Amino acid sequence: MLEFITSNLSTLFALVATGIFAGILAGLLGVGGGIVIVPVLFFLFQSFGVSPESAMVIATATSLATIIPTSISSIRAHKSKGNVDVELLKRWGVFIFIGVLAGSYLVTRVDGTYLTALFGTIASLSALNMLFRTGKSALFERLPNAAGQGVMASGTGFFSAMVGIGGGTISVPLLTVFNYPAHKAVGTAAAIGLLISLPGAATMLLLGETPADAPAGTFGLVNIVGFACIVPLTVLFAPVGAALAAKLDANKLKKIFAVVLLITGARMLAQLIL
Repeated sequence: MLEFITSNLSTLFALVATGIFAGILAGLLGVGGGIVIVPVLFFLFQSFGVSPESAMVIATATSLATIIPTSISSIRAHKSKGNVDVELLKRWGVFIFIGVLAGSYLVTRVDGTYLTALFGTIASLSALNMLFRTGKSALFERLPNAAGQGVMASGTGFFSAMVGIGGGTISVPLLTVFNYPAHKAVGTAAAIGLLISLPGAATMLLLGETPADAPAGTFGLVNIVGFACIVPLTVLFAPVGAALAAKLDANKLKKIFAVVLLITGARMLAQLIL
């Protein structure tokens, strides 16, 4: 173990920094860890000689694994405030699960280039939503019928699993477009994150074939070293971010983050072209 630590010291320090960064941003801006962890791991793994294709699939799977414990902690906090919509989860649960299984299985089979393109697109759209839709009124008066909600739920599960995010990045803006209360959307998204991350990470761990150039400590497609470094620090530093949010202008910071996210998404897309 000591030999492993000394020979991979720079990697461990970088993963620890990722956990701190993701935790502070989660608490400061209310953004899910996956939207931060995936691009950081994507570029970090490449700096250690991993190919872009392998880096993306491992970043996706590892991100999903880190969301499992953090979403459980988040669910408890939101449930105590009555912001988890159990009835919605009952309607959406099966569809989310089906979407996750399909999306996570595809991750174990497709070229990482497609995942990079998908994440870059979703990150860019999420950034534009943060920049331009903040405080805007809903487009529809209520949620669609059962069939429409089934499509929303399965799509949320599918695309979230494909890019390693917990679902809030997609489900929160989607629900608020349909005049769903924002505080309940955020609280329910925490539970959706668990429904996505648990089966998604398990599928990628058990069915994923470890790439030949994967970083040390990778099993299936999940980097266990990254998971062990990121999770405790994300949980530890999220309250620090929340404390900073009380002192700083969170709206301005959110817009700064949106610009950074937009640049990150664009850079990931540019890497596919250039």
